[in-house]
Amino acid sequence: MSKYQPEEIHQSFKYAIPLQVRFSDIDGYMHVNNGVYFNYMEHARANYLHKVCGWDATKIGAVVANVNLDFYQPIHFLDEPTAYVRCTRLGSSSFTLEQVLMGKKQEGHEVIFAKATITMVSVDIRSMMPSPLPEAYRTKIQQHEGLVG
Repeated sequence: MSKYQPEEIHQSFKYAIPLQVRFSDIDGYMHVNNGVYFNYMEHARANYLHKVCGWDATKIGAVVANVNLDFYQPIHFLDEPTAYVRCTRLGSSSFTLEQVLMGKKQEGHEVIFAKATITMVSVDIRSMMPSPLPEAYRTKIQQHEGLVG
């Protein structure tokens, strides 16, 4: 994933969810602890999968196989971050998501806080072994993202 500008995020990501910075997210350096970024992204991914394709995690799991996260700006308590999510690749059982944390700083200007590339794997919930990505989910993601089947 290349380094984006805020305008590009608004244009190229169709899914976004506002995030609430909680006081407990703040560490001793007075900004959101780096580990919390993973929680923010997990929350956004789960919502994306539910809203875009109706993913039922009680039947088919989606586990993280790899995360690459780049930090650009610290998030502070009064900042207003939003998580942006899009799918860029669909394999037989794995898929790749791009995520960006972006939003308004307390001072009012918009910045990119972080970006990530996440490889997810569809798994059978009973065996936790990789399983094919359900066609219904694949189709809904392709339609949402405008991906060619």
